[in-house]
Amino acid sequence: MQTDPINPADTPPDDPPAASEAQPASVEEQLSRAKEEAQKYLANWQRAEADFQNYKRRTDQEREELRRFGNVSIIINLLPVLDDFERAFNALDSRLAGLSWFDGIYLIYRKLQQLLENAGVRPVEAEGQEFDPRVHEAVAHVEGDEGKVISQVQRGYKLHDRVLRPAMVVVGKGSNQEQGRGNKEQGDAPTSES
Repeated sequence: MQTDPINPADTPPDDPPAASEAQPASVEEQLSRAKEEAQKYLANWQRAEADFQNYKRRTDQEREELRRFGNVSIIINLLPVLDDFERAFNALDSRLAGLSWFDGIYLIYRKLQQLLENAGVRPVEAEGQEFDPRVHEAVAHVEGDEGKVISQVQRGYKLHDRVLRPAMVVVGKGSNQEQGRGNKEQGDAPTSES
C-alpha cells in the first residue's frame, strides 16, 4: 500500500480572512487607540508613583517612631529603680544626709534621672492638678476638692507624648458638708419604695 504524496496545490485553500481584518484600521483609529493606551499607562505610572511616595513616608514615620520609642522596655524597667531611690531618700534619717556615701548614692540617682530626661522621659504632673484619667490612676478617694489630685502615691512618667506609666494618685471626692447637702436633697425627693 502506497500513499500518494500530497501536493500543496491539491489542498483546498483556508477560509478567506474576514473583511474587517482584510482592511487596515484607519490612521485616526490607530491614533485614538494609542492615546487611550498612553493615558492608561500614565495613570498606572502616577498610581505607582503615589504608592511609592506613601510607602516611603510610612517607612520614614515608622523609623522615626522606632528611634523615639525603641528603648521603651528598658526605660519602663528602670522606673522602679528610680522609685526605690526616691523611697530610700524619703525614709533616710536626716543625720545620715551629710555622709559621703550618701552623697555618692544621691549622685548616682541624679545621673539616672538625667539619663532618663535626655531620653525624653518626663514626670507626670499630679498634685493639685485636675484628675485626668489619661495620665492619672486613682487609687483612693478622700475628702477634698472634688476632681482634684490631693496627693501622689507613685510618680507617673511620659516618654515624649506617650504615657509610660500613669501617676497613682489620691483624688478628692468633695467635703462632708457637700455630701450632707446631697443627702438632704435626696431625702426631700420621694422614694419609690413607699
